[in-house]
Amino acid sequence: MAAAVPVGNAVPSGTRPCGARPGGQPKLGPQPRTLLAAGPALIASGDELVAAVWPYRRLALLRRLTVLPFAGLLYPGWLGAAAAGCWGWDSSWAQIPEAALLVLATICLAHALTVLSGHWSVHAHCALTCTPEYDLSKATFVKVVPTPNNGSTELVALHRDEGEGGQEVLSFEFQKIKYSYDALEKKRFLPVAFPVGNAFSYYQSNRGFQEDSEIRAAEKKFGSNKAEMVVPDFSELFKERATAPFFVFQVFCVGLWCLDEYWYYSVFTLSMLVAFEASLVQQQMRNMSEIRKMGNKPHMIQVYRSRKWRPIASDEIVPGDIVSIGRSPQENLVPCDVLLLRGRCIVDEAMLTGESVPQMKEPIEDLSPDRVLDLQADSRLHVIFGGTKVVQHIPPQKATTGLKPVDSGCVAYVLRTGFNTSQGKLLRTILFGVKRVTANNLETFVFILFLLVFAIAAAAYVWIEGTKDPSRNRYKLFLECTLILTSVVPPELPIELSLAVNTSLIALAKLYMYCTEPFRIPFAGKVEVCCFDKTGTLTSDSLVVRGVAGLRDGKEVTPVSNIPIETHRALASCHSLMQLDDGTLVGDPLEKAMLTAVDWTLTKDEKVFPRSIKTQGLKIHQRFHFASALKRMSVLASYEKLGSTDLCYIAAVKGAPETLHSMFTQCPPNYHHIHTEISREGARVLALGYKELGHLTHQQARDVKREALECNLKFVGFIVVSCPLKADSKAVIREIQNASHRVWLLEPSIPGPSGGGNVATRSAGWNSAPLSLHRFPQVVMITGDNPLTACHVAQELHFIEKAHTLILQPPMEKGQPCKWCSIDGSIVLPLVQGSPKALAREYALCLTGHGLAHLQAEDPQQLLCLIPHVQVFARVAPKQKEFVITSLKELGYVTLMCGDGTNDVGALKHADVGVALLANAPERVVERRRRPRDSPILSNSGGRATSRAAKQRSGLSPPEEQPTSQRDRLSQVLRDLEDESMPIVKLGDASIAAPFTSKLSSIQCICHVIKQGRCTLVTTLQMFKILALNALILAYSQSVLYLKGVKFSDFQATLQGLLLAGCFLFISRSKPLKTLSRERPLPNIFNLYTILTVLLQFSVHFLSLIYLYQEAQARTPEKQEPFVDLYKEFEPSLVNSTVYIMAMAMQMATFAINYKGPPFMESLPENRPLVWSLAVSLLAIVGLLLGSSPDFNSQFGLVDIPVEFKLVIAQVLILDFCLALLADRVLQFFLGTPKLKVPS
Repeated sequence: MAAAVPVGNAVPSGTRPCGARPGGQPKLGPQPRTLLAAGPALIASGDELVAAVWPYRRLALLRRLTVLPFAGLLYPGWLGAAAAGCWGWDSSWAQIPEAALLVLATICLAHALTVLSGHWSVHAHCALTCTPEYDLSKATFVKVVPTPNNGSTELVALHRDEGEGGQEVLSFEFQKIKYSYDALEKKRFLPVAFPVGNAFSYYQSNRGFQEDSEIRAAEKKFGSNKAEMVVPDFSELFKERATAPFFVFQVFCVGLWCLDEYWYYSVFTLSMLVAFEASLVQQQMRNMSEIRKMGNKPHMIQVYRSRKWRPIASDEIVPGDIVSIGRSPQENLVPCDVLLLRGRCIVDEAMLTGESVPQMKEPIEDLSPDRVLDLQADSRLHVIFGGTKVVQHIPPQKATTGLKPVDSGCVAYVLRTGFNTSQGKLLRTILFGVKRVTANNLETFVFILFLLVFAIAAAAYVWIEGTKDPSRNRYKLFLECTLILTSVVPPELPIELSLAVNTSLIALAKLYMYCTEPFRIPFAGKVEVCCFDKTGTLTSDSLVVRGVAGLRDGKEVTPVSNIPIETHRALASCHSLMQLDDGTLVGDPLEKAMLTAVDWTLTKDEKVFPRSIKTQGLKIHQRFHFASALKRMSVLASYEKLGSTDLCYIAAVKGAPETLHSMFTQCPPNYHHIHTEISREGARVLALGYKELGHLTHQQARDVKREALECNLKFVGFIVVSCPLKADSKAVIREIQNASHRVWLLEPSIPGPSGGGNVATRSAGWNSAPLSLHRFPQVVMITGDNPLTACHVAQELHFIEKAHTLILQPPMEKGQPCKWCSIDGSIVLPLVQGSPKALAREYALCLTGHGLAHLQAEDPQQLLCLIPHVQVFARVAPKQKEFVITSLKELGYVTLMCGDGTNDVGALKHADVGVALLANAPERVVERRRRPRDSPILSNSGGRATSRAAKQRSGLSPPEEQPTSQRDRLSQVLRDLEDESMPIVKLGDASIAAPFTSKLSSIQCICHVIKQGRCTLVTTLQMFKILALNALILAYSQSVLYLKGVKFSDFQATLQGLLLAGCFLFISRSKPLKTLSRERPLPNIFNLYTILTVLLQFSVHFLSLIYLYQEAQARTPEKQEPFVDLYKEFEPSLVNSTVYIMAMAMQMATFAINYKGPPFMESLPENRPLVWSLAVSLLAIVGLLLGSSPDFNSQFGLVDIPVEFKLVIAQVLILDFCLALLADRVLQFFLGTPKLKVPS
């Protein structure tokens, strides 16, 4: 029992002992004693994965707390007491009294729990078998504590390797990521440093590994390029389940039943438990096998090593290699994260990010060598991620110098490999991030303690009253007390709690929503802030080009058919579109709409030709892509002069109107007025610039800089594009607002080529918000779009309903105050310190990214006061969006973020509930008529039942009938497991950015998530109420009534248990309603309503039971013996029949009264299976009470009840149900619904 427990990454048997040097060589000279820090001080601050590291040394076997107290003290003490005759028996060991056996059993139980606690908790395992060790030469393990939502704590082996200079290097591996100890500078464990932050010159001049020694050093440092999971064997996984607390508790109960002479039932129940767990292990192994397939399969790839190209297996690549990347005939995926050096690629990233639009990747060979690689900023344009697929590539031109792969691929530099890639990160999230799938464990623990108080009271009563009879067997009495303790804590509790989450998971999967972190589902029921990405999420992808403004007087929009040739050329050439081999045009939807509107055609060799007008085609030579910081993009193109072969070069630029204004040589006098007015109408406006450069040499064209193109431009108009709202956006936003939420729109800061962005929606329950939400405006919007466009969209979606919207203008000069200015300029107000509550009552408030940055730097406290009152945020950068989300969380709001998986990673990850939509996906699918079936885990039919409690809860058939009934139920469980296994999350289903991913582009999925979250919370609450009431009634019947001789027959317990199992199964299969309600669910178990309703209902049932018991007792002849014989065979009696009918009725009433139903889930009449189950229970009660079938009653051990007493029982049952229902509904009316507070 005291064997060492392998936890985390156990040391392989073949490795050398810690501290030993390679080859068994002794260390030279005295080594200085190096002390390690501990906890957070031993890990780099800001590490994404690890929060703290604690060094430990494993104790010798006999010194461990799992061995020493028991082997050294308790067992010898017991034997010594036995030898000394302290137990009061003679020298014969055959006459050991029960007290001695109880003491020995207690010691064995304590020993078993001590050892098992090391399995259940890494912290307990460390305390029992290890000792903290801060001496570097002696530490052998480290306890690694992850950051929140990144898996669980593990004890992992501390490895020792020889470094480059011969010094010893400490390292450990946690969740597939290697951490090494930096003994020279930082004195901390650091993740392996990949070459991802160097200047471009480092990559441009790199020629890969030249020597074999360099390759070996890199392999030793970075490891192999394998991102696969080893599936454990069956015995290992089953051992993990068999040592889980719930399973151990069940086995312990089975042991108690054996002692209580329920041998047959106990053995059968144990075999059923084992079969049930084995089926779950099989399912788990199938899931792991599916996840294992997500890793890249090794294939041959061209790698430049030792000055020549050679084929190497993709799993042998290391960071620093130069590889050839291109479209593969076998459609192999990119094996790792690479930086594109030469050549161009079009990459499908849908497998990783959910972004269905193929991304164009540009090389860095012509970029400034001094620029430093920034993975966040450069990844979209220059980095190709592992797990993505190259759909087309353009190899480097043969005429240029530099590396050219032999397979005509593109040249790329390997940045990250294995589990450190973006694909590896998603795999690790799926593997390690999905640990907690039940409701709040702390609340569950407190709930069990709450019930345990009643259980201890009942057990104490049995012991005190039972010992008054000197002839009673104390051993059996003690056993009965133990059985009370085990039966009052509901054994089906863990199953029911898991069921609540699993049911929602499966329901979401059937709505095409996939979840990698199920423990976040209950958060969705508490959501107070919802955030949306705008472009393609709230607005449609079908963009409409209205025309070009600024070419005539005022804001008149010229149709595209009438625009001048310079505008045509600017629109036709200034884009990032590319054509695939099959003729498909890929790129930004807005740019595709523009090119389609002017009716030009793009070819594969970067040329554009007009179809509707007669003019020369254009050849695109250089693109300077859109950058968030610059708010513009520019291109260098050329056309052939008429009657000549000479090329005339042109520059075309498009971008934000305010950015391009200074680049124009001449602008319309009302330039700002035009784009401002059009923006107010909700259209996207981009300024267009054009200039002719004349003749350039080939070298001049190659060397031209961005700055040379973006100056002295001719203004050729504002392109005006409408982005209509999606069909269901208004309805969904209205539903979310009506459901006691507030809405924000969050968009990435500056519009891209498409002006795309992200909108966030804030939903805060007026009732529970910590900032007294009733003071704030009703709805809020945060967008990265132009402030005027943002305000227009906000009005369209009814975010803004006030007459004037004020925009915060930061000061033009330092030292001046900020001002609030209205959109039309008629109102100017100063920014007042403190809460702007009074201002927000009269006006809608808008804060720009510029203003947010100013307040963040100058007055962060004022910004925090302002954020809850602002209704529109505009021009916010992605980092600012992240800041808004984290600020709201700091202020106490539960946040939900919905966006695409590409530019919202920070906000999606920081929100409590992050939902990624897949772009260009269908908005809806045809609804299935069949009701989705829920989780496979049955409550009682798959669980256990305690001896008498067992028979009162789960039912027990007579020996000849039991195997058939139990076998049927077991086979049903296994069939359900096969049919309704947990949905597998596959690449392409889940986005790397968010815990939830929707395969549909409609924001209706947000309503689904909130509905399922609320349903999970409510289901958990009603499960707790029902289990608590059943447990309290059971405590009374097993204690007081047991001592009075009341017990149930096998048939009685069978009927009751089967009906109970059916009710539990069907209550967990309720579906949420189709619309969100204004009412919000209670956020936790422990609130005044739940506690009072449980106690009041129990009081009603308790009084009814006592009254009927006393009435039945009065009608029963008095017995002569002073004490009841507790161990005699079951005998039908009036008292037993009365109590049994009452117990059945209370069970039915508990389900009927505490089923929540609307407004969070379908009503009781709609839940047909539960209604039928309750109806069968009612019929059984009425049939047994009336005694209409004497054979049926005698079969169930019921006696004939006098007619007048039948009326009494019927009246009490009806009164009991009505009073319990009245108590619950009155409490629910006053305490059960959080009140909606209206803005004051």
